[in-house]
Parts: sequence; structure tokens; C-alpha cells
Amino acid sequence: MNHPDPSGPPFPRSSAVEAARRVLNTEAAGLVALEAGLRDENGLAQAFARTIDLFATIPGRVVVSGLGKSGHIGRKIQATLSSTGTPAIFVHPVEASHGDLGMIAPGDAVLVLSNSGESSELADIVAHSRRFGLSLLAMTARPASTLARAATIVLQLPQAPEACPMGLAPTTSSLLQLALGDALAVALMERRGFTAGDFGVFHPGGSLGARLRSVRDLMRTGEALPIVPPGTILRDVIVEMTCKAVGCVGVLTPEGELAGIITDGDLRGALDRDLTTTPAESVMNRTPMTVAPDRLAAEALRLMNDRARPVTSTFVLDESHRPVGVLHVHDLLRAGVA
Repeated sequence: MNHPDPSGPPFPRSSAVEAARRVLNTEAAGLVALEAGLRDENGLAQAFARTIDLFATIPGRVVVSGLGKSGHIGRKIQATLSSTGTPAIFVHPVEASHGDLGMIAPGDAVLVLSNSGESSELADIVAHSRRFGLSLLAMTARPASTLARAATIVLQLPQAPEACPMGLAPTTSSLLQLALGDALAVALMERRGFTAGDFGVFHPGGSLGARLRSVRDLMRTGEALPIVPPGTILRDVIVEMTCKAVGCVGVLTPEGELAGIITDGDLRGALDRDLTTTPAESVMNRTPMTVAPDRLAAEALRLMNDRARPVTSTFVLDESHRPVGVLHVHDLLRAGVA
């Protein structure tokens, strides 16, 4: 094999950029062709809709398989499906022939990716799905291929040119597989009513997991709540605020609902009053910002920061307007939300 001479003339920057633009334009044209295929009610659109119905109702999992670049794309599709509410596994077609066919169970559906549909290594996994009556879905650009003829449903990709200058390396074809896989995952999310909270269950780690945690996960509760009953004098409000170290105190109604809050700034503005006789109700903010416990922590942080005067803490109220927690910006920072 001939290797380029590293001592030769440098590749002009303009040529590199032109090559990049050519690749992107070629692949973009492939995506346009794929989207156009979804407008054909008797073609890809019908196959896509049948696939969504199938994946949403099977009692088992989606088993994804593919070889080479299709296998790499298949692993990503499997990971996306799994993380968005559709149980899925990846089975390598060669390993399947050496025992991994046992991973495929009754009730599963098998999604096989192959641009040509003629990879001989896929034969055993295709035969296994046929032998046990499993739904077999083929994602391929060749509807007359061996894989497509064996399939229950064919997700036909457009026969778009590869971006490789020799037309050999899988480029556009891999992108189209990936894009159609993403479309399947998103359509299934919408079919299932998959929420951001559900997404957080499957992504508990890292900054994404932190931003998907709910207020309930991070709020302070019980004895940590800075609350006082109605009629409390400001001197006792100061004691409660100092003990709980949240920067505010909630004033309750006789029924236990939140009547308002007093912040440390409110107290500083009331220092000219008699702290032993002035009731909390006379200085409290009667329309404070509050949040519900099931709200995303990231949303709560945005609400706290988007005010004309950002707040550092907010009470968490239940449906009866009773305080069940308090959320401080430091809690959000420690959790990695901000």
C-alpha cells in the first residue's frame, strides 16, 4: 500500500476547506433525500410508522445488529433507544454465531443495519429471527437484497453517493443510518410520552444528570425549614433565620400555608422598628417566588436568576400551598446544577 510522502508539499488550506464543504454538501443532500422518502405514504413513511407501532408494543427488547461501520452506528442507535425508554441491546453478528444468539429471546424484535444488505456474516442472526418467528427489520439501501427479502419491515435508505472521493468509505450511508435511528428514538419518545424526568432516571450521572434532578431531590426539609407561626416578632424571626442559615424565613398562616417570606434584606430594612413588638406580617413579602417539588432543579435555578432582583433561596410548596421544603442556590451549586 502506498503512503503519502510526509516531506511533500503541504496540503493547501483552501483545498482542505473545499474538501470539507464537499463532504458536508454531499451528506446534506443525502439527508434531504431521506426526509423526502418519509413523505411517501406507501414507502418509507409506512415502514417507519409500522416500526414505531412494533417497537412500542413488543413485550421484549429491540435487538440491534450490524457489521463494520453499520455495527458502530447500530451500537449508537441501541444506546439512544435504551436511554430514551425503549429497552434495546446490541448483538454483534459474528459473536451471535458463536453463542450470542442466546441473548435474543421470544418477544424481541431484531433491527439489522446493512447498507448493501448482502453481508454474509448476518446470515445466522437473520436465520435465527426467521426460525423463531421474531420480527426482522432491515435498514438498508437495497430493497432487493438478501436481507431486505428476509425482513418483516424494510426501512429503505436512499441510494445517496458516499462523500468519500472514491465512493467507497461509508460516510453518507452511515450518516443516514444514524439519522434514521435518531428519528426512531425520538418518535418512540413522543409515542410513549417520555418526559425530561424520565430522561433523568436513565442519566443520573454527570452534569446532565444533575440538571435533570428535581427540586424534591435537593430541597431542605423537616427541621431545616426556616418557618415561624403568625404573630412572631422580628426578634424571633432573626433567631430562626440565624439558626437555619438559608437567608429567609417563611411566615405561616394559622392553617399552615405560606403567607409570605422575610429575607435578610427585609430585616435590614426593618432595623429602625422595635424588634420586640413588630410582627413578622408587617414586613414580609406576601407574593414571594415559590416552586413545586417536582419541578426540575435547572428550571428552579433559571426562575431564581431571571427575576429583576435574583433570589438565593425559594420555598417549595405542595398543592395545598404548604411549605414542604426550601431550596438554596448553594444546594444547586453543590449538586452541579449551575
